[in-house]
Amino acid sequence: MKIPEYIERPIYLDRIMPYVQKDIIKIIVGQRRVGKSYLLFQLMDRIAELDPDGQQIYINKELHEFAELRTADDLIAYVAAHRQPGRRLSLLIDEVQDIDGFETALRSLQAEGEVDIYGTGSNAKLLSGELATYLSGRYIEIKVYGLTYGEFLTFHGLERSRENLEAYLKFGGLPYLRHLALDDAVIFDYLRNVTDAILLKDIVSRYDIRNVSFLQRLTRFLGDNVGSLVTARKISAYLKSQKINISHNLVIDYLAYLSNALLVLPARRCDIVGRKIFEIGEKYYFEDLGIRHALVGFRATDINKVLENVVFMHLKTAGYDVTVGQIGKREVDFVCEKAGERLYIQAAYMIPDDKVRDREFGNLLAIPDNFPKKVVSMDEIDGGSYRGIEHVYLEDYLLSL
Repeated sequence: MKIPEYIERPIYLDRIMPYVQKDIIKIIVGQRRVGKSYLLFQLMDRIAELDPDGQQIYINKELHEFAELRTADDLIAYVAAHRQPGRRLSLLIDEVQDIDGFETALRSLQAEGEVDIYGTGSNAKLLSGELATYLSGRYIEIKVYGLTYGEFLTFHGLERSRENLEAYLKFGGLPYLRHLALDDAVIFDYLRNVTDAILLKDIVSRYDIRNVSFLQRLTRFLGDNVGSLVTARKISAYLKSQKINISHNLVIDYLAYLSNALLVLPARRCDIVGRKIFEIGEKYYFEDLGIRHALVGFRATDINKVLENVVFMHLKTAGYDVTVGQIGKREVDFVCEKAGERLYIQAAYMIPDDKVRDREFGNLLAIPDNFPKKVVSMDEIDGGSYRGIEHVYLEDYLLSL
């Protein structure tokens, strides 16, 4: 096949390349339309450079030509029919979870040896659950997210500026936007179609959802409550106030479906001192801010929610495990951990006076350890700190990855 033109995404290529041509299955997981297919194309070019005599088999389950590839047996038969003896094979499968029993086929092909396997998928729970069962210790999962702010500038051919930062906060980071005018009507119409595809293909169809109206209402509720503590009981109570009677357990199930499809990502709460994870109450952030705005509108009054969401996604892209911190009655927006290191982040729109400064920095000052602490805001400052805590301009922070 002829590989389409693409813009490289080194963040993810650098994470995958150490495993190329190694006896471990590479699974690339991400929400629909975040660029997983194009990442496979980039890998195909890299693999061809490393092994010009090798063979590549590419399967895309969203293309009609692969519609008959439905089961693990179909996949094994297809590979056997197209495999060329004596050449090392790289097998790349887009939307691998659409093949029933895919995990057994991947295990079988891996056991044969001389097959370098890559797969993408848009259902985190399905992939991790099935693969953990059948391929424990034999696969690596790479999470892919929408464009960072730096990638957004590259994809759109823009220079850093306050105006372009605001465009990123408004339209989000789906890669296909580079082919569209950055116009509200055009962008949000496209994003609503993407949202419908995620809801219908990755949730309604996969989980046999009957109450589609409730699923849509719940998604909009999460859009309105980005950065707020959410519980199933709180949602049930809200729905009852709207004359809608939905059980507590059904709310929990639907929240899980939205998270599995990677439309929203949960952040659980933890006690900073005791490191205990609280079982009740978590926050939800949208993988893509543009999709959130397409659902509930882009409002200037929501700027604090928007900033919190964009900082959360920046941390996830950087590879951090992120929780919401609690220390006494104080809340720390993000407790971030990676490779044994920890980082604390407060996200604020502006720090206009001493009262706001004392609140935002005070929450971090209450933490009794020496791990790095930062406040990120829209104040256009050129460096600076307050009582040893770094104060960072949002644009600088988003370009730091």
